[in-house]
Amino acid sequence: MFLRLAHQHRQFVQDLVMNLQALAIVLERRGYPASCYTCGDQMNSASFMVSLGNNHLIRFLVSDYGITWTEMRDDRELMKLEGAEAINQLQELANLVKQPIPVTSTNKALAKRV
Repeated sequence: MFLRLAHQHRQFVQDLVMNLQALAIVLERRGYPASCYTCGDQMNSASFMVSLGNNHLIRFLVSDYGITWTEMRDDRELMKLEGAEAINQLQELANLVKQPIPVTSTNKALAKRV
């Protein structure tokens, strides 16, 4: 039973890492500085960061040891969540990406670059 659970956990972390990579790409295309770094090709950990402007930074870490969401503004930690609560906050961020972007001159320039 425990070997099966360990395997499922590894799969969960790998799925989460792949989704973080995709989210970073989408956020970059929307004009938000975002990155997702992984260690090696095993995809068993990742560090995801996005700047939402006005010194507002989100950091999401995932590994076999745990999952954390840290939100900072002006280099001060506003909120730190772990586990399922951290994933819920990540979903809120992903939901923002689903909303249509109002067309502005900045967005037109961004669309031409992409």
